[in-house]
Amino acid sequence: MLPERRVYLLEPQKYSPETIAVTFAKTSRSPLSFAEIAEELTNEKSAAFHEKWVVGYGHASVAEHAVLHIALENISRLAVETIEGNRLASYTEKSTRYQKWSAEDFFIPSELDNHPLREIYTHACQTLFQTYLDSLPVVKALIAEENPQQPGENSARYEGRIRSQYVDSCRFLLPAASMANVGVSINARALEHALCKMLSHPLEEVRALGEEVKAVALGEVPTLVKYAACNPRWQSAAEELSAAAQKIETNPETKDWCEMIQYDEKSELRMLAAAQYAVGEQSFRDYMAYAATLTQEERQRLSHTLMGNLTRHDVPPRALEHSSYTVDLVLDQGAYFELKRHRMMTQTPQALTANLGYAIPADIQRAGFLEPYQAAMEAAQEAYATLTAFNPHVASYVVPNAFNRRVLLTFNLRSADHLINLRTAENAHYSIRRAAYRIAEEIQEVTPLLGSYLRVTPGETWESIEKKHFVQTA
Repeated sequence: MLPERRVYLLEPQKYSPETIAVTFAKTSRSPLSFAEIAEELTNEKSAAFHEKWVVGYGHASVAEHAVLHIALENISRLAVETIEGNRLASYTEKSTRYQKWSAEDFFIPSELDNHPLREIYTHACQTLFQTYLDSLPVVKALIAEENPQQPGENSARYEGRIRSQYVDSCRFLLPAASMANVGVSINARALEHALCKMLSHPLEEVRALGEEVKAVALGEVPTLVKYAACNPRWQSAAEELSAAAQKIETNPETKDWCEMIQYDEKSELRMLAAAQYAVGEQSFRDYMAYAATLTQEERQRLSHTLMGNLTRHDVPPRALEHSSYTVDLVLDQGAYFELKRHRMMTQTPQALTANLGYAIPADIQRAGFLEPYQAAMEAAQEAYATLTAFNPHVASYVVPNAFNRRVLLTFNLRSADHLINLRTAENAHYSIRRAAYRIAEEIQEVTPLLGSYLRVTPGETWESIEKKHFVQTA
């Protein structure tokens, strides 16, 4: 008689994360069921197992079965950015679109304790937050006038309907010092790496957070993260690379805000060949040679088979990952904060500065709030310049969402389609919509066949978004 199939949970209320990790690890050599293995284990036995196999022999994949859910509250959005820079984790953070900040909801870095620059920093943040609070009712009045309350619509529902429309423009004023909450679900292997990065970070806030996260994690996975520490090699490498980067002269030529730097000219053939390879028996070289002999009509049919019937909620085939594009992108910090969630891409952001200009939303001007908005941006820019001379990392705290930053993206067509499908949707913020439409256009230019199937929401272009929603973008 065949053994009965069973599917069940090892409940974290009953077993520690380290015990669950050992239970899964032991199944490779034990004939016992998971439940029987777990019952034989104690926290001490689990710790000894991890000390021997994970730490001693480097079998780090075992630590991926130990998952922690960490709540971080009242940390700066600049710190959130570092925490969310780890690909293999899940994050949910306080939204600047659906929540509002009060006048004192900003972080003051300890680097400025008892320092004369603290007053300049605080004044810049207070100016930004007060301007943000002043802008809310003004822009709301404009949006309300254009979107009146419907008969039978109660006040709460109406506020919910128009809130993001006016907050979307006011949020450009919020600096990176804005307080935020973020929930993190992460396995112990990824957490150890994340902790090493945090403990090696140039900002005291991030290093202190690293110590606090490690202390909390040690209560659940005492063996798997106990060796996480500052890595001086990373620190020295960052300093040397920074010094080398300063030697490069700035090119005065105007550059496009979105530039396709590199792409694989055989991407379409490669993806079509990979799709056939997955269901065939020949070598990939054979399928590449075959794809090269296909007529344009035959390639079109294959492309349609591969992507033509995808709905908005479908996941594209993995054959699309056999492609590569690199884009140099300049976008405002608010848009970048949404872009960074697409962690399957390889993202290399430059530091947040006030050196690349700032965006002005059209609603700010239409509401008659342009002058105080620009005054707040200029105050932030001046404070940033003063703080940079002291500490460029600390200076980033005062930079508002409106200021631009540069990020290098490398991605395949599958991850690009996910970005474009999600971020060209009507409910996406117009800043990230502009970027997503432009990336789609760049891909379609160099990969016209499969690029035509990207799930781009119809009805807009990046140019139409720019014209409708911005007075300036840089």
